[in-house]
Amino acid sequence: MNDRIIVPLDVPSEEQAIALVDRLPQVTFWKVGLELFVSSGSDILKVLQEREKRIFLDLKFHDIPNTVAGACAAAARYGVDLITVHATAGKAALQAAQSAIEANKAPGSDPKLIAITVLTSLSARSLAFELKIPLELPEYALEMAMLAKESGLAGAVCSPHEVTQLREVCGKDFVLVCPGVRPAWAAVGDQQRVMTPGQAMKAGATYLVIGRPITAADDPGAAFERICEEIEAASVS
Repeated sequence: MNDRIIVPLDVPSEEQAIALVDRLPQVTFWKVGLELFVSSGSDILKVLQEREKRIFLDLKFHDIPNTVAGACAAAARYGVDLITVHATAGKAALQAAQSAIEANKAPGSDPKLIAITVLTSLSARSLAFELKIPLELPEYALEMAMLAKESGLAGAVCSPHEVTQLREVCGKDFVLVCPGVRPAWAAVGDQQRVMTPGQAMKAGATYLVIGRPITAADDPGAAFERICEEIEAASVS
């Protein structure tokens, strides 16, 4: 199960990222997001690849089709495993991004482009009153996932609360990456729509993004192993 858990490198420097990776050798899949990538550039990707780690490059591209395609072309050349783009960029941008990924992937790599549906920090109230989106949150997440699938993308990022419906509609091969996953013994933090690791995996998630319950723990290695055990137990129950 450790290959199904993606741990975010949400730290401000390459030095801190390397220290965290070295402290958690059992983690095989790491997420590099905006903070770390902006501070260290692509150097951290090389470090992870030298350690034979899988990489989720979570930069959430959102721009006009030509710009998104150019960014995805550059990202594909890094040889990472997952790349994100906002579904709200629209169908033309999603299709251009997918074409760019396919045309520019590094030799021997097979990067998957996945679309952000709704950020897990957003609540139904935020969607309705702040963003003025009239759809219910689960319906909107489904529409964004379906748009991604129709545009040729490999999957989507969604909260675990939307996983069951998205799995049923988008099929068994559609990659579903779930942030907003918190063990019952961990603080929720700024996530609004959360579920335990065992619940999320049983609902149909492909990968779970779990950060602070592991990285902020007194013993990150023990926290990681505890979560793996919880997922194993849920999978056989």
